[in-house]
Amino acid sequence: MAEVPTDVLERFAWYAREMSALTVMFHSRVAEQMGLSATDEKCLDLAMRADGPLTAGRIAELSGLSTGAVTGVIDRLERAGYVRRVRDPHDRRKVLVEVTPQNSDKFAHLFEGAMETVETVLAQFTPDERELLERYNKLTIEVFRERMF
Repeated sequence: MAEVPTDVLERFAWYAREMSALTVMFHSRVAEQMGLSATDEKCLDLAMRADGPLTAGRIAELSGLSTGAVTGVIDRLERAGYVRRVRDPHDRRKVLVEVTPQNSDKFAHLFEGAMETVETVLAQFTPDERELLERYNKLTIEVFRERMF
């Protein structure tokens, strides 16, 4: 592995912190417009990006919250109409959390500006450069995920 000069490491650490802060502020604003807390919106986001319904335990794993905290999140999201609890068709003892698309879809416009921003930025790079950026982002996510959980 190549050694990273201190000044380069410091710059990239600053970029990561700044991007993280902007992401937190963005999701807080979206949550407010949806009438949710930032934590509830983030858990809803995790559920929306999943391949299908999730258990409360899986939401806890993905979010880093306790199962007790996740139960409260699910209760609030269910009351607001964003999710519903359903029985697992393969194991009726399990309860799954399923996103209700009709309510989630009405807030899709809140994310359009973010997608336009990503498109504007990516348009500044060649396909080869975008491939390198994608590799960097995937690896960063992978390593952070391993170290977090």
